[in-house]
Amino acid sequence: MILTVLSSLDSLCRQQACEALAAAHPSAAVVVHDLLENGTVVRRVFSHDGPVQRHETVLEHGCLSCTVRLDVVPTVRQLMARGEEHVIVGLPSGVPASTTIAALRQELGRDCRVSSAVHACAPDCVEDHIWDRHTLFESGFTPVPDDERTSGEFVMGELSFCDTILAAEPDLLPVDPDGRARGLQLLRELAPHADLAEDAARIRPGRHDYAAAVGRTVPGTVRTARTSGGPFTTVTHRIRRPLHPERFRHALATLAAGCCWLRGHLWIATAPGCRIAIHGIGPRIWLENTGPWPTSRAEPHLAQEAAHPGALQDPHTGPGGRGTVLAATGDSLDGDRIAELLASCELTESEMDAGFEALDDPFGLTQRN
Repeated sequence: MILTVLSSLDSLCRQQACEALAAAHPSAAVVVHDLLENGTVVRRVFSHDGPVQRHETVLEHGCLSCTVRLDVVPTVRQLMARGEEHVIVGLPSGVPASTTIAALRQELGRDCRVSSAVHACAPDCVEDHIWDRHTLFESGFTPVPDDERTSGEFVMGELSFCDTILAAEPDLLPVDPDGRARGLQLLRELAPHADLAEDAARIRPGRHDYAAAVGRTVPGTVRTARTSGGPFTTVTHRIRRPLHPERFRHALATLAAGCCWLRGHLWIATAPGCRIAIHGIGPRIWLENTGPWPTSRAEPHLAQEAAHPGALQDPHTGPGGRGTVLAATGDSLDGDRIAELLASCELTESEMDAGFEALDDPFGLTQRN
């Protein structure tokens, strides 16, 4: 059995995408899951050879991971047992395709082959989602109160993981042509690896590569976007010396201004032995200590970085050597200004000679190696 897994932030986009996929694959079974406020999962199964089946399951813990583990996976298993050759799974709003596919692989093994991981979205809404400061719960996209993810965090995670983006535009509101064109160009810049389909019938089967998809979501990974010819561009810079933590803290707000997406890894002087991943999605920016710098190609972070042109290649330390690689995607970015800001954060020769122990640690990176 082959699977098409469909994620979306907006249930209206998901509905339209499911209908389009069903029309493109009339012999496939379509499963749509919804999580309600009281922890009830509503499951609807549409099949070419029978009536619509509707089921409700009450979960003890009404969270998104339980929805996948206790409802999505068992449903796919049942459809597999009854001989369905192609199943289209429409996930509840806010449920990542990565979580679902990982659970399916673990529980069902090789008998279940994911052909496509598709994210459905309205192109003219993507930029608004990225800059939304509210959580998914506050925006009404999920019934889980303690879900602290923003719309931008969810969307960027899906754009990084999924192999196909399907433009879905519900008829509820008219589409602004200029906003749509701007959104399509932004999607190409944010997900250069993915097919951007405006017609479900044009989705290429067999595009999903799980290892590559996971690699794209490794914290600190930088992949260089293809030039797509529009207002949104991506600039990538590398710094060979450690960053002065205080100067970098002051520069960070300027670096992030106007950036839809800021990502990469940092070599910060107050934690010289640690690879610090930086995430910036719309208004939210955070740093993550990913552990010691990799030292061999056998290590996952290094293997993923060495496979793409945005990786730091240091002739003295070899692939995976310490250094800062930072990529920024935004509207009309000034690459020279960003380069100047980063260069101003780099330790000078005298600061390198003086050592790192006396430096303040504004980011709380207390591990010193």
